[in-house]
Amino acid sequence: MNEFENKIADEEIVDTEGGTNVSEKYKDYIKTNIVKCYKRKIIAPFIYLVFIIVLSLISPIYSLINPADLDPAKSIKEQYSYNKYVNATLNDLYFTGYTEEWLTGTKGYYYYTTINNDCVIVLLTPSTCRQGDSVIDTVTIKGKISKNSKTETELLSKLANDLSWNEEGITSTISNYNISEPATTGFLTWLLLILAIGSAVVSLFFVLLYGVFILNPRISTPVLRLKAYGNSNELLDLAEKEIALLPQLATEDMFITEHFFIEISSYGIALVPIKEIIWIYQYSTLHKFLWHHFKISYTLHITANKRQYIKCPKNEKSDINGVIDYLAEANHNILVGFSEENRIQVEKIQGEFIPIRKLLQYLSSRVKK
Repeated sequence: MNEFENKIADEEIVDTEGGTNVSEKYKDYIKTNIVKCYKRKIIAPFIYLVFIIVLSLISPIYSLINPADLDPAKSIKEQYSYNKYVNATLNDLYFTGYTEEWLTGTKGYYYYTTINNDCVIVLLTPSTCRQGDSVIDTVTIKGKISKNSKTETELLSKLANDLSWNEEGITSTISNYNISEPATTGFLTWLLLILAIGSAVVSLFFVLLYGVFILNPRISTPVLRLKAYGNSNELLDLAEKEIALLPQLATEDMFITEHFFIEISSYGIALVPIKEIIWIYQYSTLHKFLWHHFKISYTLHITANKRQYIKCPKNEKSDINGVIDYLAEANHNILVGFSEENRIQVEKIQGEFIPIRKLLQYLSSRVKK
């Protein structure tokens, strides 16, 4: 009897009604560990969800999703200080004759207009300005308020030459801030936005899903997999009863009861009826960095009917060998060991690739004819 089995034996109590040995510690052991498992799993998506929410509040993401209306009674500089993305209705826009190019196409057309007595440069997308209309009476856009960059500074210099002004005169006349419509419609902008929103939605989904599993472990994934073999709740109750009556074989992460193989580890939880197991084998992995070999880890692979697959990683070789020997003795139909013959036999049992095989046979017969 190993150390783990000794611990179980020390905690036995007697069920006075049934007269059987029951381990109080292992009462509802599977459900308890399912709850613990999903409490660990919920931490990462919850932290990421909080991170995305905080990031959206302190960054322009929220403003981009929900832009404020541009207030014509306030200066553009004042509005830039608290909301960089705006819905703006602009009147009397005049084309400067200059465009902004990006790669092989035109990114936008530069116009100027008046906002609260400030002359403001506005960059419109080609579709909004119909490829550079000379005058636009009114237009409503979603744009980003930005400080004039090197590009806008060069534009003002060219405008000064066109109008025979000096640069000091034109810079004192035109605002140091501009509105760019392409900044809200660019591919990278929307790609980052979609990634942020998409990842937040995925994180929220897993937080809610794992929360439901914590509240009701009977509808968690490890239990629902048992539906392939019958009533999942009845099978879970039977597994709980058998593990409480002490498993017939136990390692640190793996248990074998009268009817079930059960894995409960930090990597996950799985349980499958022994009679449904069709193939078991051990796989070893040599861990190394550069030329230094660290250690060999061993993984138990189990294939069961209804295309159920279980991996029990990082176990002791002796523990895995003991589990394989016990399962092979408990179910003589189990294929033991990894080999091409066993793999092909499992494919036949599982009915895998049957449609493809039939199609290949049909095509082969047509070619022969």
